[in-house]
Amino acid sequence: MTTIHATCVDIDGLGVLLRGPSGSGKSDLALRLIDAGAQLVSDDYTVLEVRGDRLIGTAPQSIKGMLEVRGVGILPMPVKARSVIAMVADLVTDGEIERLPDPDAAVIDGVVVPRIQVAPFEISAAAKVRLAAKKHAPRDTGT
Repeated sequence: MTTIHATCVDIDGLGVLLRGPSGSGKSDLALRLIDAGAQLVSDDYTVLEVRGDRLIGTAPQSIKGMLEVRGVGILPMPVKARSVIAMVADLVTDGEIERLPDPDAAVIDGVVVPRIQVAPFEISAAAKVRLAAKKHAPRDTGT
């Protein structure tokens, strides 16, 4: 198992890792995704376990069920216990994103996962993550 600095949400059975440094917008984007129907798996740190050719994301026990909402505090939040990671969204500034990027992937613990870049504070960021997750959905997401 590996613990990484990333927030994880589950969008219709698809795990999405939101990666970026502290203050980059991981929790803010997760909150908007949750507001649109996603489920929180973990905020800020995610435990990853390799099972076959898939990564399974869970929350560290110490922060399970908690979401940091900047300006409000750390709040309890319903969580999904685990999610099969279908995609990585690396958080960047909008000037860093290519208009029509080539397909990209992240390799985590030897598992290749589709990867996109997203500017988390754009109004359309949550919609872009949802669309990309569906685009990259594996055929079998059972845990």
